[in-house]
Amino acid sequence: MNDTLAHPTPARPLIDGVLFGRGLAVIRIFFGIILLANGLAKLNPELGRIDIGAYHANLVTMNGARGILDFETNDRRIREGAPTGTQVPLLRGFVNDVVLANWNIFQVIIVIVEVGFGALLLIGLATRGAALVCLGQQLFLALVYFSSNRWAFEQPHEYIPLIVLSLVPAGRVWGVDAAIIRRWPELRRWPF
Repeated sequence: MNDTLAHPTPARPLIDGVLFGRGLAVIRIFFGIILLANGLAKLNPELGRIDIGAYHANLVTMNGARGILDFETNDRRIREGAPTGTQVPLLRGFVNDVVLANWNIFQVIIVIVEVGFGALLLIGLATRGAALVCLGQQLFLALVYFSSNRWAFEQPHEYIPLIVLSLVPAGRVWGVDAAIIRRWPELRRWPF
């Protein structure tokens, strides 16, 4: 009898777990950088403009965030004759009467989310919890943009990865979560 048939070679896994973990860590770090950079631009508007050679870009400053929220909620018109502002029920009232009316409080919350939780994603600490908090902010923005006639995939690329990062322990590769789990194995659960 052929030895290969009697003792088949085990199939190699379709996914290399280490490589897969590194890929998720890169996404986690990338999102951490994006959130942290935008949060820092809200603290210091000078950081909101990026000019490196021929490359020019911007980050959302605090005034920019307020202006975007106000415009998308109240003034955006998707075509001639269409109503202005969001068409999402109850959103206009919430944004105007709660968020914009209490901007001094909400701007602090925005900075805490972007700087604080962005930094947690960057270093991989309590990664799934940090991703969940950031997901809340991104889902709110998706709701703001929902009826604004934007490119269909403009918002999902911001919240889908955060859904994954809130479920998968991406901080265990190149993150502080790994050191915590090694030191205290009983913490091998969400949010680490």
